[in-house]
Amino acid sequence: MKSPFEPFGYRPVQPEDLATVCAWVDNADTLFYLHPRAQFPLTVAQLAATLAERELGTLLLADGAPVGFANCYRQQPGEYACIGNVIVAPQARGRGAARALMAAMAEQAHARWQVRELRVSCFNGNVAGLLCYPALGFQPFAVEARQRDGQPVALVHFRADCARLRAPA
Repeated sequence: MKSPFEPFGYRPVQPEDLATVCAWVDNADTLFYLHPRAQFPLTVAQLAATLAERELGTLLLADGAPVGFANCYRQQPGEYACIGNVIVAPQARGRGAARALMAAMAEQAHARWQVRELRVSCFNGNVAGLLCYPALGFQPFAVEARQRDGQPVALVHFRADCARLRAPA
């Protein structure tokens, strides 16, 4: 589908896309931020198993080439949808891909479940994510204590109005 955020479009992720998404994960930190239960290096099998348990697996495209990925792991119809496994290809960062990806997820979640709110979560070490989500209109609403390699980390939960995400800024 065409996104209102030119030059981006999106489509459902296909099995043949998974190797491309895995290739964007070049270190253990990136993997932890994307998929904290996975083992580095991220494999197609790990990603496929996760997708089998989730909905709205989405590939963001720029001029037909994959540049972003996300899915939905929980939803409360009429209220909210939680978006996870969010990643933008390294070469597409800083070019509006994150905004287009969140717009695509908001559009699909609203169409399927009539949600009013989109939620995402970001670990405290992911400074790029912590700065990006508020710039897209997300506001923090909770912080959850987690562990990484036996050390405490914070998982910051954000939410945004679905209608605002779906409309170009």
